[in-house]
Amino acid sequence: MLRRIWCWRRSKVVPAMVMCMRRAGALLVITVIAASMCAQNAGRAARARTQREQERAIRQEEARSLGIGTIRNGVTPSKTGEKLVNYDERKGGPVSPLPDPLRFDDGRRVRSVKDWKKRRLVIMEHFDRELLGRVPKDVPAVRWRIVSTAHGEADFIDLHGKRRSIAYVTKHLAGEVNNRSYPALHVSLDMELTVPEQRAGKIPVELHMTFYAPKGYTGAPAPHAPSAMEQVLARGWAFAVLYPTSFQKDSATGLREGIIGLVDHGGPRKPDDWGVLRAWAWGASRAMDYLETDPDVDATRVGIDGHSRYGKTALIAMAYDQRFRVAQVSSSGIGGAALWRRTFGEELENIAAANEFHWMAENFLKYAADPLHASDLPVDAHELFALCAPRFVFVGVGVSPMDGWADPKGEFLAMAAANPVYRLFGLRGVADAHGEVNRMPPQGIALMGGRLAFRQHAWGHTQLPNWPAYLDFAQRAFDQQSVVR
Repeated sequence: MLRRIWCWRRSKVVPAMVMCMRRAGALLVITVIAASMCAQNAGRAARARTQREQERAIRQEEARSLGIGTIRNGVTPSKTGEKLVNYDERKGGPVSPLPDPLRFDDGRRVRSVKDWKKRRLVIMEHFDRELLGRVPKDVPAVRWRIVSTAHGEADFIDLHGKRRSIAYVTKHLAGEVNNRSYPALHVSLDMELTVPEQRAGKIPVELHMTFYAPKGYTGAPAPHAPSAMEQVLARGWAFAVLYPTSFQKDSATGLREGIIGLVDHGGPRKPDDWGVLRAWAWGASRAMDYLETDPDVDATRVGIDGHSRYGKTALIAMAYDQRFRVAQVSSSGIGGAALWRRTFGEELENIAAANEFHWMAENFLKYAADPLHASDLPVDAHELFALCAPRFVFVGVGVSPMDGWADPKGEFLAMAAANPVYRLFGLRGVADAHGEVNRMPPQGIALMGGRLAFRQHAWGHTQLPNWPAYLDFAQRAFDQQSVVR
């Protein structure tokens, strides 16, 4: 009897003890993992604080070299901030007249394309000296090599509901910058070029600039659609991806590294030295150098695109490098397509903040400190579009307030203000089928009757919804036999 009781108790107690031990072990594992994650998060937070402190110190050093005292704070979405962001279009501006792209600094009018070529150089000089910075004359050469080649297949449902399967080959490329002048830094441009395996002759190519996405990142919310690469391959074109941070870090702490640091031999930059946006655009031009040598693509039919900060970069690259035929500038905001002389969404002082001032030349900081303001800039965003004339530019943006930080109307107004320069070439800038348009179209309507196109989608800060319209626009650009320069 006692033995049966013992056996019964053992049969119940032992498994219970084992279960408790297992649960305790699992709890211990969870506790260790949680502690490890907390430590990692604390470490990341500490590194972020250190970086912010370093960025503020670098900005203060550059401001001191310019004789600047206090830099004004930017606007903030938070009601607790010093200056609340404005999303009321009635207060948006422009707050002062825009510079006239067709008038020389001495007041003379630009009356011909020949005159414009001279005026174009003057506008570029203003951007170089006061906003974007100059590309140094002694930037070392870039030598491209194929790192690896891989085959793949894109299997997707296209925009017409049809299943597509496209075999492709991807070349992983490295653009090695000659560092003999300063061996302490090694700089390499990272790019991928994907072409359909079935192709007829040399094909157009879209150069897409983006960041290295974290594992599992799928992008901002957008309607279900094929990816950008899938849509481009479906047209029989090639798709290139350039990673700008591979050759220039997106932080003030990287100004003595990357291509900027290499040219400056690790020293501080001068007041009119290039900022990071101009360095990234330089990298896009070096990517174009490679495309001109690739046997699979037609380098006379190259589009360039980017979103947000890379939308700014795409517009700058398009403005300076006339080899690009068409550009998609997505949600680029101020510093890109949006007018500086506006008070809607992000403002000039935000770009001068410690986490963004490195995008611009050191001289730019002057305009974020009294007595200067955005109205004192010698140029504005409409003149970036003017520098693109007579080529094709598509601006895409989301609706406000979801994408209000990018100032959708400010982007449209900048494009429309470039119409006179396109008119000088005998072309229409922002236009529908009937002629030039100066009023912003309703959301979802693609305005693509001229060489400057605009579309505002129903989503937020994302590029994906505008790809179909842009590719239709790019098709028209590529179908042109030539582009007058």
